Amino acid sequence: MVSALGRRRRDEGMCALWALRGLKLLTRWSLFSGSRFFVDFCARVSLMNFHSLPSRLVFLTLAASLVACSKPVPSEEPVRAVKVMVVAADGIRSGAEYAAEVRPRTESRLGFRVGGKMLRRMVEVGQHVQAGQALAQLDAQDFKLSVDAARAQLAAAVANRDLAAADYKRFKDLREQNFISAAELERRDAALKAAQSQVDQAQAQVTAQGNQTAYTTLVADASGVVTSVDAEPGQVVAAGTPVVRLAQDGPRDVVFSVPEDKITLIKLGSLVDVRAWASPAVYQGKVREVSASADPVTRTFVVKVALTQPDALTLGTTVSVLPQALDRTGPSVIKLPTSALQHDGSAVAVWVVERASMTVRLQAITIATADGNDVVIASGLQSGMEVVVAGVHVLSPGQKVSIYREKAAPPAVPVQAAASVAPASK
Repeated sequence: MVSALGRRRRDEGMCALWALRGLKLLTRWSLFSGSRFFVDFCARVSLMNFHSLPSRLVFLTLAASLVACSKPVPSEEPVRAVKVMVVAADGIRSGAEYAAEVRPRTESRLGFRVGGKMLRRMVEVGQHVQAGQALAQLDAQDFKLSVDAARAQLAAAVANRDLAAADYKRFKDLREQNFISAAELERRDAALKAAQSQVDQAQAQVTAQGNQTAYTTLVADASGVVTSVDAEPGQVVAAGTPVVRLAQDGPRDVVFSVPEDKITLIKLGSLVDVRAWASPAVYQGKVREVSASADPVTRTFVVKVALTQPDALTLGTTVSVLPQALDRTGPSVIKLPTSALQHDGSAVAVWVVERASMTVRLQAITIATADGNDVVIASGLQSGMEVVVAGVHVLSPGQKVSIYREKAAPPAVPVQAAASVAPASK
Protein backbone atom coordinates (compact mmCIF):
# COMPACT_ATOMS: atom_id res chain seq x y z
CA MET A 1 0.00 0.00 0.00
CA VAL A 2 2.85 2.34 0.87
CA SER A 3 4.78 1.41 -2.21
CA ALA A 4 1.78 2.16 -4.52
CA LEU A 5 1.25 5.58 -2.95
CA GLY A 6 4.90 6.40 -3.20
CA ARG A 7 5.00 5.33 -6.85
CA ARG A 8 2.04 7.61 -7.69
CA ARG A 9 3.63 10.63 -6.01
CA ARG A 10 6.89 9.95 -7.79
CA ASP A 11 5.12 9.85 -11.18
CA GLU A 12 3.24 13.08 -10.47
CA GLY A 13 6.46 14.82 -9.45
CA MET A 14 8.23 13.68 -12.59
CA CYS A 15 5.33 14.83 -14.77
CA ALA A 16 5.33 18.26 -13.19
CA LEU A 17 9.08 18.51 -13.61
CA TRP A 18 8.88 17.63 -17.33
CA ALA A 19 6.00 20.09 -17.79
CA LEU A 20 8.07 22.95 -16.37
CA ARG A 21 11.03 22.02 -18.51
CA GLY A 22 8.83 21.77 -21.61
CA LEU A 23 7.26 25.18 -21.09
CA LYS A 24 10.69 26.73 -20.65
CA LEU A 25 12.00 25.13 -23.82
CA LEU A 26 8.80 26.11 -25.68
CA THR A 27 9.34 29.74 -24.78
CA ARG A 28 12.92 29.71 -26.09
CA TRP A 29 12.79 27.45 -29.12
CA SER A 30 9.24 27.35 -30.42
CA LEU A 31 9.96 29.96 -33.11
CA PHE A 32 12.90 27.98 -34.49
CA SER A 33 12.38 24.26 -33.89
CA GLY A 34 9.02 23.94 -32.19
CA SER A 35 7.88 20.93 -34.14
CA ARG A 36 11.24 19.14 -33.62
CA PHE A 37 11.13 19.84 -29.88
CA PHE A 38 7.59 18.56 -29.72
CA VAL A 39 8.61 15.24 -31.27
CA ASP A 40 11.56 14.88 -28.86
CA PHE A 41 9.41 15.77 -25.91
CA CYS A 42 6.72 13.27 -26.83
CA ALA A 43 9.35 10.57 -27.32
CA ARG A 44 10.73 11.13 -23.82
CA VAL A 45 7.40 11.42 -22.08
CA SER A 46 6.11 8.33 -23.84
CA LEU A 47 8.71 6.31 -21.90
CA MET A 48 7.00 7.28 -18.66
CA ASN A 49 4.18 5.25 -17.24
CA PHE A 50 1.33 7.56 -16.21
CA HIS A 51 -1.11 5.97 -13.85
CA SER A 52 -2.81 9.03 -12.44
CA LEU A 53 -5.36 11.26 -14.15
CA PRO A 54 -3.63 14.55 -13.25
CA SER A 55 -0.40 13.46 -14.87
CA ARG A 56 -2.23 12.56 -18.07
CA LEU A 57 -4.06 15.91 -18.17
CA VAL A 58 -0.81 17.81 -17.71
CA PHE A 59 0.79 15.92 -20.57
CA LEU A 60 -2.15 16.52 -22.94
CA THR A 61 -2.27 20.23 -22.07
CA LEU A 62 1.43 20.64 -22.77
CA ALA A 63 1.18 18.77 -26.06
CA ALA A 64 -1.71 20.95 -27.23
CA SER A 65 0.26 24.09 -26.31
CA LEU A 66 3.22 22.91 -28.35
CA VAL A 67 1.07 22.24 -31.38
CA ALA A 68 -0.67 25.62 -31.19
CA CYS A 69 2.54 27.61 -30.73
CA SER A 70 4.68 25.90 -33.37
CA LYS A 71 5.35 27.99 -36.49
CA PRO A 72 4.40 26.30 -39.82
CA VAL A 73 7.14 25.85 -42.37
CA PRO A 74 6.56 28.40 -45.18
CA SER A 75 6.05 26.90 -48.69
CA GLU A 76 8.19 28.02 -51.57
CA GLU A 77 6.53 30.39 -54.05
CA PRO A 78 6.11 28.70 -57.46
CA VAL A 79 7.95 29.89 -60.53
CA ARG A 80 5.33 31.27 -62.91
CA ALA A 81 5.58 31.20 -66.68
CA VAL A 82 4.88 34.62 -68.20
CA LYS A 83 4.49 35.85 -71.74
CA VAL A 84 6.74 38.81 -72.49
CA MET A 85 7.41 41.21 -75.32
CA VAL A 86 10.52 43.23 -76.05
CA VAL A 87 9.83 46.95 -75.97
CA ALA A 88 10.61 48.65 -79.28
CA ALA A 89 9.73 52.01 -80.79
CA ASP A 90 7.21 51.99 -83.62
CA GLY A 91 5.50 54.67 -85.67
CA ILE A 92 2.04 55.67 -84.53
CA ARG A 93 -0.63 55.75 -87.20
CA SER A 94 -3.30 58.38 -86.81
CA GLY A 95 -5.78 57.35 -89.45
CA ALA A 96 -9.51 56.80 -89.68
CA GLU A 97 -10.53 53.16 -89.56
CA TYR A 98 -14.08 52.08 -90.45
CA ALA A 99 -16.05 48.88 -90.07
CA ALA A 100 -17.17 47.43 -93.39
CA GLU A 101 -18.85 44.40 -94.92
CA VAL A 102 -18.08 42.33 -98.01
CA ARG A 103 -21.03 42.40 -100.41
CA PRO A 104 -21.58 41.10 -103.96
CA ARG A 105 -21.18 43.45 -106.89
CA THR A 106 -24.53 42.26 -108.31
CA GLU A 107 -27.38 41.00 -106.12
CA SER A 108 -30.69 40.12 -107.78
CA ARG A 109 -34.12 39.83 -106.21
CA LEU A 110 -35.75 37.05 -108.18
CA GLY A 111 -39.53 36.63 -108.38
CA PHE A 112 -42.13 34.87 -110.49
CA ARG A 113 -43.29 36.58 -113.66
CA VAL A 114 -46.83 35.32 -112.97
CA GLY A 115 -48.88 35.18 -109.80
CA GLY A 116 -50.09 32.09 -108.01
CA LYS A 117 -49.73 29.80 -105.03
CA MET A 118 -46.21 28.62 -104.29
CA LEU A 119 -46.00 24.86 -103.93
CA ARG A 120 -42.36 24.29 -103.00
CA ARG A 121 -38.98 25.92 -102.67
CA MET A 122 -35.90 23.94 -103.70
CA VAL A 123 -33.08 26.07 -102.22
CA GLU A 124 -31.98 27.34 -98.83
CA VAL A 125 -30.06 30.38 -97.67
CA GLY A 126 -26.33 30.01 -98.29
CA GLN A 127 -26.75 27.41 -101.04
CA HIS A 128 -24.74 27.87 -104.22
CA VAL A 129 -26.81 27.46 -107.41
CA GLN A 130 -25.99 27.28 -111.09
CA ALA A 131 -27.53 29.29 -113.90
CA GLY A 132 -30.83 27.71 -115.00
CA GLN A 133 -31.32 25.78 -111.75
CA ALA A 134 -34.92 25.67 -110.43
CA LEU A 135 -35.41 27.68 -107.25
CA ALA A 136 -39.18 27.56 -106.56
CA GLN A 137 -42.40 26.25 -108.12
CA LEU A 138 -45.95 27.66 -108.42
CA ASP A 139 -49.19 25.76 -108.92
CA ALA A 140 -49.38 25.50 -112.74
CA GLN A 141 -52.76 23.75 -113.09
CA ASP A 142 -54.68 26.82 -114.31
CA PHE A 143 -51.92 27.68 -116.77
CA LYS A 144 -51.98 24.18 -118.21
CA LEU A 145 -55.72 24.50 -118.76
CA SER A 146 -55.13 27.80 -120.55
CA VAL A 147 -52.63 26.07 -122.83
CA ASP A 148 -55.17 23.37 -123.63
CA ALA A 149 -57.79 26.01 -124.48
CA ALA A 150 -55.34 27.86 -126.72
CA ARG A 151 -54.50 24.65 -128.54
CA ALA A 152 -58.19 23.96 -129.11
CA GLN A 153 -58.62 27.43 -130.60
CA LEU A 154 -55.63 26.76 -132.81
CA ALA A 155 -57.19 23.55 -134.06
CA ALA A 156 -60.45 25.34 -134.89
CA ALA A 157 -58.57 28.09 -136.71
CA VAL A 158 -56.64 25.51 -138.74
CA ALA A 159 -59.89 23.81 -139.73
CA ASN A 160 -61.42 27.12 -140.88
CA ARG A 161 -58.30 27.93 -142.86
CA ASP A 162 -58.31 24.56 -144.58
CA LEU A 163 -61.98 25.06 -145.52
CA ALA A 164 -61.28 28.53 -146.82
CA ALA A 165 -58.34 27.20 -148.82
CA ALA A 166 -60.50 24.49 -150.42
CA ASP A 167 -63.20 27.06 -151.32
CA TYR A 168 -60.60 29.34 -152.85
CA LYS A 169 -59.24 26.51 -154.97
CA ARG A 170 -62.69 25.57 -156.30
CA PHE A 171 -63.65 29.17 -157.03
CA LYS A 172 -60.34 29.70 -158.76
CA ASP A 173 -61.11 26.82 -161.15
CA LEU A 174 -64.56 28.24 -161.80
CA ARG A 175 -63.06 31.64 -162.51
CA GLU A 176 -60.75 30.13 -165.07
CA GLN A 177 -63.82 28.72 -166.82
CA ASN A 178 -65.61 32.10 -166.52
CA PHE A 179 -68.40 30.65 -164.39
CA ILE A 180 -67.92 33.27 -161.63
CA SER A 181 -66.87 36.87 -161.57
CA ALA A 182 -63.51 38.13 -160.47
CA ALA A 183 -65.07 39.82 -157.46
CA GLU A 184 -66.29 36.50 -156.11
CA LEU A 185 -62.80 35.04 -156.37
CA GLU A 186 -61.38 38.02 -154.51
CA ARG A 187 -63.87 37.50 -151.67
CA ARG A 188 -62.73 33.86 -151.36
CA ASP A 189 -59.10 34.99 -151.34
CA ALA A 190 -59.86 37.47 -148.56
CA ALA A 191 -61.63 34.77 -146.55
CA LEU A 192 -58.58 32.49 -146.91
CA LYS A 193 -56.21 35.21 -145.71
CA ALA A 194 -58.46 35.95 -142.73
CA ALA A 195 -58.53 32.27 -141.80
CA GLN A 196 -54.72 32.13 -142.02
CA SER A 197 -54.47 35.16 -139.76
CA GLN A 198 -56.69 33.44 -137.21
CA VAL A 199 -54.35 30.43 -137.33
CA ASP A 200 -51.33 32.65 -136.68
CA GLN A 201 -53.15 34.34 -133.82
CA ALA A 202 -54.10 31.01 -132.25
CA GLN A 203 -50.52 29.80 -132.63
CA ALA A 204 -49.19 32.86 -130.86
CA GLN A 205 -51.75 32.37 -128.12
CA VAL A 206 -50.55 28.81 -127.59
CA THR A 207 -46.95 30.02 -127.38
CA ALA A 208 -47.87 32.76 -124.90
CA GLN A 209 -49.79 30.35 -122.69
CA GLY A 210 -46.87 27.94 -122.83
CA ASN A 211 -44.55 30.69 -121.65
CA GLN A 212 -46.90 31.53 -118.81
CA THR A 213 -46.79 27.89 -117.74
CA ALA A 214 -42.99 27.92 -117.86
CA TYR A 215 -42.96 31.05 -115.71
CA THR A 216 -44.43 29.03 -112.83
CA THR A 217 -40.93 27.65 -112.28
CA LEU A 218 -38.49 30.21 -110.91
CA VAL A 219 -34.96 29.60 -112.22
CA ALA A 220 -31.64 31.29 -111.50
CA ASP A 221 -30.56 33.60 -114.27
CA ALA A 222 -26.88 33.38 -113.16
CA SER A 223 -24.66 31.32 -110.89
CA GLY A 224 -24.41 32.58 -107.33
CA VAL A 225 -25.27 32.16 -103.68
CA VAL A 226 -28.75 32.45 -102.16
CA THR A 227 -28.55 35.22 -99.58
CA SER A 228 -32.21 35.55 -98.62
CA VAL A 229 -35.56 33.76 -98.96
CA ASP A 230 -38.65 36.00 -98.86
CA ALA A 231 -41.50 33.52 -99.51
CA GLU A 232 -42.48 30.10 -98.23
CA PRO A 233 -44.52 27.22 -99.72
CA GLY A 234 -48.27 27.80 -99.47
CA GLN A 235 -47.96 31.54 -99.84
CA VAL A 236 -49.85 33.27 -102.66
CA VAL A 237 -47.49 35.67 -104.39
CA ALA A 238 -48.16 38.30 -107.02
CA ALA A 239 -46.18 38.68 -110.18
CA GLY A 240 -42.84 40.34 -109.47
CA THR A 241 -42.88 39.71 -105.70
CA PRO A 242 -39.29 38.94 -104.54
CA VAL A 243 -38.97 35.31 -103.55
CA VAL A 244 -35.23 34.62 -103.54
CA ARG A 245 -32.29 37.00 -103.32
CA LEU A 246 -29.27 35.82 -105.30
CA ALA A 247 -25.72 37.16 -105.00
CA GLN A 248 -24.13 36.49 -108.35
CA ASP A 249 -20.63 35.08 -108.63
CA GLY A 250 -17.97 37.54 -109.65
CA PRO A 251 -16.41 40.68 -108.19
CA ARG A 252 -16.91 41.59 -104.55
CA ASP A 253 -17.23 45.04 -102.98
CA VAL A 254 -16.30 46.26 -99.52
CA VAL A 255 -19.02 48.67 -98.42
CA PHE A 256 -18.65 51.15 -95.55
CA SER A 257 -20.00 54.54 -94.49
CA VAL A 258 -17.97 57.72 -94.12
CA PRO A 259 -19.04 60.87 -92.23
CA GLU A 260 -19.51 64.05 -94.18
CA ASP A 261 -16.38 65.73 -92.81
CA LYS A 262 -14.16 63.03 -94.36
CA ILE A 263 -15.98 62.28 -97.62
CA THR A 264 -14.21 65.04 -99.52
CA LEU A 265 -10.84 63.35 -98.90
CA ILE A 266 -11.88 60.05 -100.50
CA LYS A 267 -11.59 60.09 -104.27
CA LEU A 268 -12.44 57.53 -106.94
CA GLY A 269 -9.51 55.20 -107.51
CA SER A 270 -7.82 55.93 -104.17
CA LEU A 271 -6.25 52.94 -102.40
CA VAL A 272 -7.76 51.34 -99.32
CA ASP A 273 -6.27 48.77 -96.91
CA VAL A 274 -8.75 46.04 -96.02
CA ARG A 275 -8.13 43.76 -93.02
CA ALA A 276 -10.39 40.88 -92.02
CA TRP A 277 -11.13 40.56 -88.31
CA ALA A 278 -10.67 36.79 -88.42
CA SER A 279 -7.15 36.90 -89.93
CA PRO A 280 -4.17 39.30 -89.88
CA ALA A 281 -3.92 39.40 -93.68
CA VAL A 282 -4.24 42.82 -95.33
CA TYR A 283 -5.82 43.16 -98.79
CA GLN A 284 -5.70 46.04 -101.22
CA GLY A 285 -8.69 47.69 -102.83
CA LYS A 286 -9.65 50.73 -104.85
CA VAL A 287 -12.58 53.07 -104.35
CA ARG A 288 -14.95 52.52 -107.27
CA GLU A 289 -18.07 54.35 -106.09
CA VAL A 290 -18.83 57.21 -103.70
CA SER A 291 -22.42 58.03 -102.88
CA ALA A 292 -23.56 61.39 -104.20
CA SER A 293 -25.97 62.02 -101.30
CA ALA A 294 -25.98 61.24 -97.60
CA ASP A 295 -28.16 58.61 -96.03
CA PRO A 296 -31.32 60.33 -94.71
CA VAL A 297 -31.07 58.54 -91.34
CA THR A 298 -27.35 58.25 -90.53
CA ARG A 299 -26.22 61.27 -92.59
CA THR A 300 -23.20 59.31 -93.83
CA PHE A 301 -21.99 58.58 -97.34
CA VAL A 302 -21.71 55.03 -98.66
CA VAL A 303 -18.36 54.12 -100.23
CA LYS A 304 -17.77 50.93 -102.26
CA VAL A 305 -14.29 49.50 -102.68
CA ALA A 306 -13.41 46.94 -105.36
CA LEU A 307 -11.05 44.21 -104.14
CA THR A 308 -8.06 43.32 -106.27
CA GLN A 309 -8.54 39.69 -105.12
CA PRO A 310 -12.27 39.02 -105.53
CA ASP A 311 -12.17 35.52 -104.00
CA ALA A 312 -10.03 36.45 -101.00
CA LEU A 313 -12.98 37.23 -98.71
CA THR A 314 -16.32 35.47 -98.50
CA LEU A 315 -19.68 37.22 -98.63
CA GLY A 316 -20.77 38.83 -95.39
CA THR A 317 -17.27 38.95 -93.89
CA THR A 318 -16.80 41.78 -91.42
CA VAL A 319 -13.65 43.76 -92.19
CA SER A 320 -12.01 47.00 -91.17
CA VAL A 321 -10.87 49.46 -93.82
CA LEU A 322 -8.25 52.17 -93.61
CA PRO A 323 -8.35 54.62 -96.51
CA GLN A 324 -4.81 55.64 -97.35
CA ALA A 325 -6.07 59.14 -98.04
CA LEU A 326 -6.85 59.43 -94.32
CA ASP A 327 -3.70 57.67 -93.07
CA ARG A 328 -1.13 59.70 -91.18
CA THR A 329 2.09 58.22 -89.75
CA GLY A 330 3.57 60.01 -86.75
CA PRO A 331 6.90 59.78 -84.87
CA SER A 332 8.22 56.55 -83.35
CA VAL A 333 6.77 55.75 -79.94
CA ILE A 334 6.60 52.78 -77.57
CA LYS A 335 3.31 50.91 -77.59
CA LEU A 336 2.07 48.13 -75.33
CA PRO A 337 -1.12 46.04 -75.33
CA THR A 338 -3.65 46.90 -72.67
CA SER A 339 -3.22 43.43 -71.12
CA ALA A 340 0.25 44.47 -69.88
CA LEU A 341 -1.05 47.28 -67.65
CA GLN A 342 -1.21 46.92 -63.87
CA HIS A 343 -3.54 49.47 -62.26
CA ASP A 344 -2.98 50.45 -58.64
CA GLY A 345 -5.44 53.18 -57.90
CA SER A 346 -4.52 56.18 -60.03
CA ALA A 347 -1.02 54.86 -60.85
CA VAL A 348 -0.29 52.63 -63.83
CA ALA A 349 2.68 50.25 -63.97
CA VAL A 350 3.99 47.24 -65.85
CA TRP A 351 6.00 44.19 -64.81
CA VAL A 352 9.55 44.22 -66.17
CA VAL A 353 11.58 40.99 -66.29
CA GLU A 354 15.13 41.12 -64.91
CA ARG A 355 17.09 38.61 -66.98
CA ALA A 356 19.98 38.35 -64.52
CA SER A 357 17.82 37.05 -61.64
CA MET A 358 14.75 35.98 -63.67
CA THR A 359 12.51 38.00 -61.37
CA VAL A 360 9.93 40.70 -62.01
CA ARG A 361 9.67 44.23 -60.72
CA LEU A 362 7.03 46.94 -61.06
CA GLN A 363 7.88 49.83 -63.35
CA ALA A 364 5.72 52.93 -63.21
CA ILE A 365 4.75 54.36 -66.61
CA THR A 366 2.87 57.31 -68.04
CA ILE A 367 0.31 56.77 -70.82
CA ALA A 368 0.09 59.38 -73.56
CA THR A 369 -2.80 58.13 -75.68
CA ALA A 370 -4.38 55.06 -77.24
CA ASP A 371 -3.70 53.60 -80.68
CA GLY A 372 -6.29 50.95 -81.49
CA ASN A 373 -5.96 48.13 -78.93
CA ASP A 374 -2.57 49.45 -77.72
CA VAL A 375 -1.53 52.30 -75.46
CA VAL A 376 1.23 54.78 -76.26
CA ILE A 377 3.79 55.11 -73.49
CA ALA A 378 4.96 58.64 -72.76
CA SER A 379 7.66 57.76 -70.18
CA GLY A 380 8.90 54.96 -67.94
CA LEU A 381 10.17 52.44 -70.51
CA GLN A 382 13.13 52.12 -72.82
CA SER A 383 13.69 50.05 -75.92
CA GLY A 384 15.01 46.57 -75.16
CA MET A 385 13.13 46.06 -71.90
CA GLU A 386 11.08 42.87 -71.54
CA VAL A 387 7.57 43.54 -70.30
CA VAL A 388 5.04 40.93 -69.17
CA VAL A 389 1.93 41.08 -71.38
CA ALA A 390 -0.12 38.18 -69.96
CA GLY A 391 -0.80 37.06 -66.40
CA VAL A 392 0.08 40.32 -64.70
CA HIS A 393 -2.57 39.93 -62.00
CA VAL A 394 -0.85 36.91 -60.37
CA LEU A 395 2.64 38.40 -60.00
CA SER A 396 4.34 39.95 -57.00
CA PRO A 397 7.56 42.00 -56.72
CA GLY A 398 10.70 39.85 -56.79
CA GLN A 399 8.84 36.73 -57.87
CA LYS A 400 10.73 34.13 -59.87
CA VAL A 401 9.41 33.69 -63.41
CA SER A 402 10.16 31.77 -66.57
CA ILE A 403 9.59 32.82 -70.16
CA TYR A 404 6.57 31.13 -71.74
CA ARG A 405 7.11 29.70 -75.19
CA GLU A 406 4.37 28.16 -77.26
CA LYS A 407 4.80 24.48 -77.92
CA ALA A 408 5.29 23.51 -81.52
CA ALA A 409 2.83 21.04 -83.00
CA PRO A 410 4.26 17.49 -83.22
CA PRO A 411 5.26 16.47 -86.74
CA ALA A 412 2.73 14.40 -88.61
CA VAL A 413 3.61 10.73 -88.96
CA PRO A 414 3.27 9.47 -92.55
CA VAL A 415 0.72 6.76 -93.06
CA GLN A 416 3.25 4.30 -94.49
CA ALA A 417 5.69 4.92 -91.64
CA ALA A 418 2.94 4.45 -89.07
CA ALA A 419 1.93 1.21 -90.72
CA SER A 420 5.51 -0.07 -90.67
CA VAL A 421 5.85 0.67 -86.94
CA ALA A 422 2.67 -1.18 -86.05
CA PRO A 423 3.32 -4.82 -85.02
CA ALA A 424 2.22 -7.48 -87.44
CA SER A 425 -0.92 -9.32 -86.48
CA LYS A 426 -0.60 -13.03 -85.84
